Amino acid sequence: MKSEPPLSGRPVYVIDGSRTPCLKARGRPGPFTAADLAVRAGQPLLARQPFEPTELDQVILGCAIPGPDEANIARVAALRLGCGKAVPAFTVQRNCGSGMQALDSAARDIASGRSDLILAGGAEAMSHTPVLYNEQMVAWLGQWQKARSPLERLKLLGQLRPAHFAPVIGLLRGLTDPTVGLIMGRTAEILAWRFNIPREEMDGFALRSHQRLAKAQAEGRLAEEIEILYDEHGHYYDHDDGVRPDTTLEQLAKLGPIFDRDFGLVTAGNSSQVTDGAAWLLLASEEAVKRYDLKVMGRIADCAWAGLDPATMGLGPVYATAALLARNRLDLDAIDYWEINEAFAAQVLACLEAFADPDFCRRELGLDEPLGEIDPERLNVDGGAIAVGHPVGMSGARIVLHLLRVLQEKGGRRGVATLCIGGGQGGAMLVETGG
Repeated sequence: MKSEPPLSGRPVYVIDGSRTPCLKARGRPGPFTAADLAVRAGQPLLARQPFEPTELDQVILGCAIPGPDEANIARVAALRLGCGKAVPAFTVQRNCGSGMQALDSAARDIASGRSDLILAGGAEAMSHTPVLYNEQMVAWLGQWQKARSPLERLKLLGQLRPAHFAPVIGLLRGLTDPTVGLIMGRTAEILAWRFNIPREEMDGFALRSHQRLAKAQAEGRLAEEIEILYDEHGHYYDHDDGVRPDTTLEQLAKLGPIFDRDFGLVTAGNSSQVTDGAAWLLLASEEAVKRYDLKVMGRIADCAWAGLDPATMGLGPVYATAALLARNRLDLDAIDYWEINEAFAAQVLACLEAFADPDFCRRELGLDEPLGEIDPERLNVDGGAIAVGHPVGMSGARIVLHLLRVLQEKGGRRGVATLCIGGGQGGAMLVETGG
């Protein structure tokens, strides 16, 4: 089990953060691109600060699938946010961990003394993922471009066949691991089989996610976190719209498996949703906190990354959390609240089993004892990606932002936000408050 060195040096404070609502993809491109979402989340966040956007040292944004008009999307967003030409910006890509990677990169620059004030986060507009031409069609178009006469083009038209028009769905390709040939849902099926997780337990977990998010929405507990979006037609979006507050176990049980139609257990109902969204956090050094008299939400204490078999990538939170806790000399009981990104119900439930499994912890993590059990009442207390949605580049930043809000609200001191990452990785971030 290998990971990067721990975060060391100057303390790294989170002073504020905001996000957009997560908007469920509904079979067509959504009203906002990833850059639009990043800008809409960042504008009110920066507007309420006592410093100008031009005083930022840098902007870092995680995004897995930026659009063709969003090359280095962090720079696009920074300029549109009014950060000015002199503020550098760069984009990071670690699949589902992209938003968390942006925070880790920012935290390490502040801890080392290279920066004092950084805007970092993640954005994704999954509904805008392109549909591509296949290789046959690309080759044909190349010939068409070279054709010099009407006769040559007429001959080329005669060569077109139905196969030329078969589209390549970018989202499906992006969610399929090229090294093992498995779409992410298949990896969840592997974990369900490996840990003997029944369908009823998965559906129950999914139901709880929707119920918890619906309760948080009804009580207005996400209002400080979410910035309202307005589109060009005057419509507004003020909540995560994939939530299904009225869903039942009976309704979830009627849904058929989508990744293994004959024997599978993973359904659309117990999986995360394809969604658009963006989240930012403002990170500052102690010097910047004093200079601008900033209010502190909490502190990023450390971040760990781990690698594992891509076929069981859903266990990434276990590997990364084990490394994080070991080097900070903490056990599970020292963590007050948890956010484990809900890529799939089977995946989160498998992680919970693995944390408590002596054989797994000994064989896979080299531990003498199991890590222990996580109290369900301290895990994803306001629901997770099954209800909220999982905009791939955003999620790592969203769960850290929400975890800090939970710690503030409930008086907790330490929290861990962790997620699995396509390609066989895991990320885990330790945050602390004054609670």
